[in-house]
Amino acid sequence: MDKSFAVRRRRDLLIAAVLAVLAGLAPLFVKDVYVQNILILTLMYAALSQSWNILSGYCGQISLGHALYFGIGAYTTELLFTKFGVLPWFGMLGGGVLAAIIAMALGYPFFRLRGHYFVIATIVIAEIGLLLFQNWDWAGAALGITIPVRGDSWLKFQFMRSKLPYFYFALALCCLAWFVTWWLEDSKWGFWWRAVKDNPDAAESLGVVVFNSKMGAAAVSAFLVAIGGAFYAQYLAYIDPESVMGFQFSLLMALPAVLGGIGTLWGPVLGAAILIPMTELTRSYIGGSGRGVDLIVYGALIVLISLALPQGLVSLFSRAKAKNHVKGATR
Repeated sequence: MDKSFAVRRRRDLLIAAVLAVLAGLAPLFVKDVYVQNILILTLMYAALSQSWNILSGYCGQISLGHALYFGIGAYTTELLFTKFGVLPWFGMLGGGVLAAIIAMALGYPFFRLRGHYFVIATIVIAEIGLLLFQNWDWAGAALGITIPVRGDSWLKFQFMRSKLPYFYFALALCCLAWFVTWWLEDSKWGFWWRAVKDNPDAAESLGVVVFNSKMGAAAVSAFLVAIGGAFYAQYLAYIDPESVMGFQFSLLMALPAVLGGIGTLWGPVLGAAILIPMTELTRSYIGGSGRGVDLIVYGALIVLISLALPQGLVSLFSRAKAKNHVKGATR
């Protein structure tokens, strides 16, 4: 392994550990429930975007249909809990495995498509899933499912008095998604995915099994996203098809990675740390007029950042590092 690459990986792991500890201490200083809610959503979307980035960023298969896996995780967990009394922890794992299987089943025909054809296919299949759940009476159809809450319980993953357990689970999920990405980045699969993204034909000529690489990325990505969907369902204690499978979820998974830097380790985290609080704050403080001013401001900020930094916010750090190297060389 290249020495500088190994040093960078150890540095990334150390920085992640420090940030995780600091984030874990945040509830000691943040007592406002509204701010705690923003922190929970930020961590959740950082995890979701990191998971989306595995398939779309590293492997180059841009998906705008990940809301399907998010909804599968939510519905699997809550149907098992409300219909059969299965604890949410087992439902999360079941939803993740089911989402991974469905992702591979869909990947079998879809990964033969390239470019915008693949993107369109992911949107269509997610919308089909949404329509199916809206008309599935056993799963509550359009009325959805209300999760019965009977006090605070880690066993049933339900809390009424405090948001802190949800905060720490969201933090753990974010750390898990980041660590999985960090580990895969230097694995055989990580190198395969980057090769497939850059030039699939050249990668195949060098012995990379392109189709299997895409299937693996899809399975890992869908599994982690489904875990996030299960968490979100437990957090809200109510789900319906639009609230967990709407197209906006697919966008909110993609936007942090695109804004922060697609195909990078820190891009989704950095993008979510800026995008999600901005979304919630603009909606809360300037969204009450009913004129969509919050959406105008929110959209304008995204466009400005994208134009100024087309490679994402992480490019700021690479630019600063390059400048330091130039200054060091001229001395």
